[in-house]
Amino acid sequence: MIYFDKVSKLYNDGRSAALQGITFQVAPKEFVSIVGHSGAGKTTLLKMIIAEDKPTEGQVFFESIDIHQIPRKKLPHYRRKIGTVFQDFKLLTNKTAYENIAFAMEANGRTDEEIAENVPQALALVDLSDKGFNFPSELSGGEKQRVAIARAIVNQPDIIVADEPTGNLDPIATYEVVQILRKINDLGTTVIMTTHNKGVIDELGRRVITMDEGRIVRDDETGKYVL
Repeated sequence: MIYFDKVSKLYNDGRSAALQGITFQVAPKEFVSIVGHSGAGKTTLLKMIIAEDKPTEGQVFFESIDIHQIPRKKLPHYRRKIGTVFQDFKLLTNKTAYENIAFAMEANGRTDEEIAENVPQALALVDLSDKGFNFPSELSGGEKQRVAIARAIVNQPDIIVADEPTGNLDPIATYEVVQILRKINDLGTTVIMTTHNKGVIDELGRRVITMDEGRIVRDDETGKYVL
């Protein structure tokens, strides 16, 4: 599904390498965690997948499509295939949980009927059916992240890309968020997640890619957190 072919990314006029000769692939329905110290290149790698950054060298493919050759006017169509989850939630503070999720559907041109059907289903999937009319200020950190996950999945993407989704959460909320991501993966959605959390990785027991200084130094099918 996703294939990186000898991808490098240079910054600062070519003097600083965020990625160096990265080659790997992610199959449909995989759950892949990407770990590494701060500055290892994890976030840059994710930005390549969502077409927010371009390689200096190499190619990134979604199925058979070179992501970075997609015309600008067609990028929104590609990005509909990807749901994104961030460490800082990025919820609209003046909208309720329901409205935050509905907004993602409105941006994709979905009908009122589709929104009325799918938003409650997304809230139920993240165990927040009773919080739909709460504003972000009325939610805990874990609840905010679950709303963000519901927003990411409501358009039924092929892939969820999660950048440190538990970075701001306490252990209980972290466990809840990881279990929801696992459930989404079990339902058939590919999940690619970056994390610093050793407990999350060890509990998942799924594939782990370890990065260091822009390179992949380990790729374990059922890995543990090893740095």
